Amino acid sequence: MSAVLRQPSGGFTVDGGPVAISIASFWRYHYAMTPPPIRQPVRIIGIDPGLRRTGWGVIETEGNRLVFIGCGSVEPPDGLPLASRLLAIHEGLAAVLGDFRPAEAAVEQTFVNKDGVATLKLGQARGVAMLAPAMFGISVAEYAPNQVKKTVVGAGHADKNQIAVMLKILLPKAEPKSADAADALAIAITHAHQRQGAALRLKVANL
Repeated sequence: MSAVLRQPSGGFTVDGGPVAISIASFWRYHYAMTPPPIRQPVRIIGIDPGLRRTGWGVIETEGNRLVFIGCGSVEPPDGLPLASRLLAIHEGLAAVLGDFRPAEAAVEQTFVNKDGVATLKLGQARGVAMLAPAMFGISVAEYAPNQVKKTVVGAGHADKNQIAVMLKILLPKAEPKSADAADALAIAITHAHQRQGAALRLKVANL
């Protein structure tokens, strides 16, 4: 689900206008979630943090099988001050989490570049991206950008076009409308792969 909808007048707003999110329903933190057993289907949300656009992608995994559930992005209105923008990201992700109810979450780590101010601001967006699922009682894993690329494409320096090609193979029904949503799906796939490896190691250790 990739269409961007506007929250109706009864929903939340942030200074500057309504927040564009990928779904309209909104749930508060009324339930705690615990990971289901490894052998059961597990719903995972991947989150690609950003101040202008935070991508999200939801998949289900059972063994080697991956199923696309939904993807989109949270897009605060332009011109918002930083605090209001962070609030908008949190509220938008909370709406997505309430609607899709994932059991586990994965967030991409901040890429440190030469622009210290930009890196710091992105780190604040990532903190919000980790806080939102944690408030629902969802465990949150972190993955470096190179690890995500290596898991999905096989090369740690793959570009976005290569990721998009692999997504069509791994999740044929997925049609992300932005690079952020595509990256979020790649993050979710990375977590599915990592948890499968952990389950295999546990099985071998118990032999």
